[in-house]
Amino acid sequence: MAKLSIRDLKLDGQRVFMRVDFNVPLIDVPLAEDGRVSDDTRIRETLPTIEYALRSGARLILASHLGRPKGKVNAKMGLKPAADCLRTLLNQRMGRSCTVDFAPDCIGPVAEELAGKLEKGQTLLLENLRFHPEEEANDEAFSRKLAALADVYVNDAFGSAHRAHASTVGITKFLHPAAAGLLMQKELEYLGKVTSNPEKPFVAIIGGAKVSDKIDVLRNLLSKVDALLIGGAMAYTFAKAQGKQVGKSLVEDDKLDLARDILREAQKSNVRLLLPLDHVVAEKIDTAAVSQIVKADQGIPADKMGLDIGPDTVAVFSKEIAGAKTIVWNGPMGVFEVAPFAKGTMQIAQAIAANSGATSIVGGGDSVAAVHEAGVADKITHISTGGGASLEFLEGKKLPGVEALTDK
Repeated sequence: MAKLSIRDLKLDGQRVFMRVDFNVPLIDVPLAEDGRVSDDTRIRETLPTIEYALRSGARLILASHLGRPKGKVNAKMGLKPAADCLRTLLNQRMGRSCTVDFAPDCIGPVAEELAGKLEKGQTLLLENLRFHPEEEANDEAFSRKLAALADVYVNDAFGSAHRAHASTVGITKFLHPAAAGLLMQKELEYLGKVTSNPEKPFVAIIGGAKVSDKIDVLRNLLSKVDALLIGGAMAYTFAKAQGKQVGKSLVEDDKLDLARDILREAQKSNVRLLLPLDHVVAEKIDTAAVSQIVKADQGIPADKMGLDIGPDTVAVFSKEIAGAKTIVWNGPMGVFEVAPFAKGTMQIAQAIAANSGATSIVGGGDSVAAVHEAGVADKITHISTGGGASLEFLEGKKLPGVEALTDK
């Protein structure tokens, strides 16, 4: 990795400002009570970095956003439940009682006082950064106030690395050195290898609703992959671009020329671009809807819509996946959130997990949910914590939060 890692820093006695991603779902409770974290995955993901800092004698200041409060204080988006959750997890992980204090603001006299009082091995979580509009505006004065709390900076929030905000970019102008946390380092190493030096054969599986959301990913991957497997609603835009009947399926009519360009580029680059051979179709998206399987060549009836890939497609895609040495998956194969149309996505998750000899990387909310739901998350080499950030990385874009870190 070209950037400094937390392992390169001397942390003993230092006040460490660590940007984390504690943007976790909360159980909605009356405002008189404190909410509770309903899914602690993002907190657990950064525990190795937090533990490393604390065992190295750091005085740790954690900062995160939660939700979209639009620059105003919103009691339902406060981070105190995350502090309580972190304390419990740290106590379990480190086998002792850990101090995790909470600051009711991320800047100002109270935050400064609490940060100043920290002793070695203690932690302070600041209140939601986005309660201040200056955070998303990457305001210089706000960045300076955040930087004043600490001696060194660590970014372990890969999920926010594609945002040029005060806590991901602005702060690094005033706080040196700026290093990657262990989670950030892991993300950069896996995604970096995929985009710069993947082991071949390299297969990418791209799904989701819109070609427009994934166009830059498709273009960037065409120069790297051996096979590109396309599923989800975006497959119907490609099917229509080939002159096939797609019924009431979701199609981006203004992207048909774009789809044809990609098909031509794939042919020119000798990339096997595989589209679904069959579809699970129904009249509407409904758990009670009667579904049937139609072959892609026959076309989808005018009163039906494609909602998942069919068994022939699963078989062909699974064969490609089985022969791969590097696999990247982003985006579901169908309307994954509605049970009758989740089968294709789940079977692709299982096919990836079955290839134990490959490096497999899964990113994007629905794909990540699928590998967990299929019970195969532990068989995936790397599950990316950053949906938007991993997409932009795969597009070949430079991430502001990564660029801002100190070079080795």
